[in-house]
Amino acid sequence: MALMLDEEMDENVTTIKVIGVGGGGGNAVNRMVSDGLQGVEFIAMNTDQQALAKNHAATKVQLGSKLTKGRGAGADPEIGQRAAEESKDEIANALKGSQMVFITAGMGGGTGTGAAPVVAEVAHDLGILTVGIVTKPFSFEGKRKMGLAEQGIANLLMHVDSLIVIPNERLKMISQEKITLMNAFQAADNVLRQGVESISALINVPAFINLDFADVRSIMKDAGYAHMGVGSAKGAGKAENAAKAAISSPLLETSIAGAHGVIINITSSPDIGLEDVETAAGLITQSAHPDANIIWGTAFDENLSDEMRVTVVATGFDNKAADGLRSSLNNAAGAGASTPSAVFSSDVSGAGAAKQQPAAAANSAAKPVEEESSDNRYYDELLAILNKRK
Repeated sequence: MALMLDEEMDENVTTIKVIGVGGGGGNAVNRMVSDGLQGVEFIAMNTDQQALAKNHAATKVQLGSKLTKGRGAGADPEIGQRAAEESKDEIANALKGSQMVFITAGMGGGTGTGAAPVVAEVAHDLGILTVGIVTKPFSFEGKRKMGLAEQGIANLLMHVDSLIVIPNERLKMISQEKITLMNAFQAADNVLRQGVESISALINVPAFINLDFADVRSIMKDAGYAHMGVGSAKGAGKAENAAKAAISSPLLETSIAGAHGVIINITSSPDIGLEDVETAAGLITQSAHPDANIIWGTAFDENLSDEMRVTVVATGFDNKAADGLRSSLNNAAGAGASTPSAVFSSDVSGAGAAKQQPAAAANSAAKPVEEESSDNRYYDELLAILNKRK
């Protein structure tokens, strides 16, 4: 009987894979492997054979070996896209058997920007819950790179269930003291690591009030932009402080204001007071939409002693995701962002004119602001597409 129970538990474990695409995504995977993150499988995908050989992921996929000869995408997203399309079968084989994937990449380069939407499309077509976590460039990296990043994000949004964006510019906000470049990127990677670690534990680790994969899927499936935060605090006011930290990260473009779907997971010592749980959950609930679907669970960890940890996943922001993308595109337009001379199409599958519209919107960001103010049809088309996802 015990053996049968063990087998059933193994079958019920949700397989979660983290895919690092391109140089930035590969670096994020390396840091998570070095940190000893458990409960997930790591995959690195790159056009650069040398970078791939140095990656610590257990599974590696070279993208577009015929196209690029292992030499990378040369900062050209179109090359990255075509390389991923060449390797769709290898991508699918690496993703098979997973129920949830996190795709991480740095937007603005060649492989991450061009290939990540293709990887997401393959995952989504396999019925896998697909979450993207990507970064946007620093302002000093130039207008062209920011324009490419905005277009890549628009393309990726069409193929993921949920998308979390970390602007590198906000990494300056994590400390008032001088911060090193290494520490800045580690802070961005921590958003991914904490989110992956928390969701993996939330799904696969038995708890007092249990949450499962169906709960996560119900909140994150076809949800658009998402907020994922983890907060912890000790001592007096720990419930309020942990909850506030979870719902408002200075590194993210989102808060949970107006969210229609929210997962709350509270981890603490077994002697946690009911008033602390009520304080944390109540603060989060008040910040979301009044009619939000709130799913919550709690787990006990005797090692936490006086500490409380709060994990929040929030989605369903009405038109806030579209408004945020519109704002980003307008900002890129105001900065005179330019797009590459080669056509970087958002229709990575080669089918469906509708999927080309976000790329058209991103391309329109390169036009002068005066043109945008007189003609917003690209943005209106983008809003219509995003609203269809609801």
